[in-house]
Amino acid sequence: VKTVGEETFRVCNALVDEMITVDTDEICNAIKLSYNDARVVLEPAGALAVAGLKKYVTEHGITGQTMVAITSGANMDFDRLRFVSERADGSERTLACTIPESPGTFRALYSLIWPRNVTEFSYRFEREGDAHILISFQPVMSIENDFDGVMHSLKENGFSCFDLTHNELAKVHGRHLAGGRSSCENERLFRFEFPESPGALQRFLLSMDIGLNVSLFHYRNHGDDFGRVLVGIQVPEHSSSNLQSFLDNLGYRYVEETENPVYTTFLRTTSKK
Repeated sequence: VKTVGEETFRVCNALVDEMITVDTDEICNAIKLSYNDARVVLEPAGALAVAGLKKYVTEHGITGQTMVAITSGANMDFDRLRFVSERADGSERTLACTIPESPGTFRALYSLIWPRNVTEFSYRFEREGDAHILISFQPVMSIENDFDGVMHSLKENGFSCFDLTHNELAKVHGRHLAGGRSSCENERLFRFEFPESPGALQRFLLSMDIGLNVSLFHYRNHGDDFGRVLVGIQVPEHSSSNLQSFLDNLGYRYVEETENPVYTTFLRTTSKK
C-alpha cells in the first residue's frame, strides 16, 4: 500500500500515539511466534502488529503486563514460507572468521563456540595461508551478552572475525556463495548424513580426525531429523586405504560425489588448455 487511505489516516491521526518500525527478520520472527503459539500462519502485513509489540516490550523492558496485538491477514503463498523460515530465527547470529590453514584449527574454532547450537558452517580451501569460514550459531539466552563473549574468545585465540548478522548481502546471497571453486589436489567429495541431535555436529567433526586435510565443509541445519554435511577431503594415492577404513568405521551414511557434474562444474577450477 503506497498511500494511506483517507479514513485510515484520519483515525490514526486521532488515536495513534507512536509508530514503531520493524525489519524483515523481525516480521518473519513474528510469523513464527504466531504459528508456534496459535498454529496460524499470518501474512507479513498481518504479523506487523506482533513484531511491533515484541519490539516495544523489549525496548521498554515491560514485564508482568497483558498486551494486545491485533493481527489480520493470512494471504501467504506456500513458496514464500521458505524465505520466512530462513529469516525467522531471531536467535541466530552469523560470523565470518579467518583461521590459519593448518591441521586442527577447524576443530579448535568449533570448540570455542560449543556447546552453543551451530546452525551453519561453510568453508572452502582457497590457498595455503588463511581460511575463511562462515558460521552461524545460537547464543545462550540465559547468559548476558553471550554473543559478544564468543566474539571476544575467538579474537583472544587469534581468530579474526566480524559480525554478519545484519548484513543483508550475507543473508540473501553470500551464505549461498561462500566458498566457490578450488584447484586443490587429490580432492574427493562426500555427502554424509547423521541423526540431528544436540552435539551431533561436534561428534562428526571429532570423527574427522583422520590425518587428511579437509578442503571443503558445508553444513546447514534445516530442522530435519538428519543433518547433511558436504565434505571435501584431499586424499593422496598412498592414503586411499586410510580413507576407506575411516568411511567403513564412521557409522554414517555417505555418498561419494567426486564425479557429480555439479561438483566438477561449480566447485572445481578447471585448467584451460
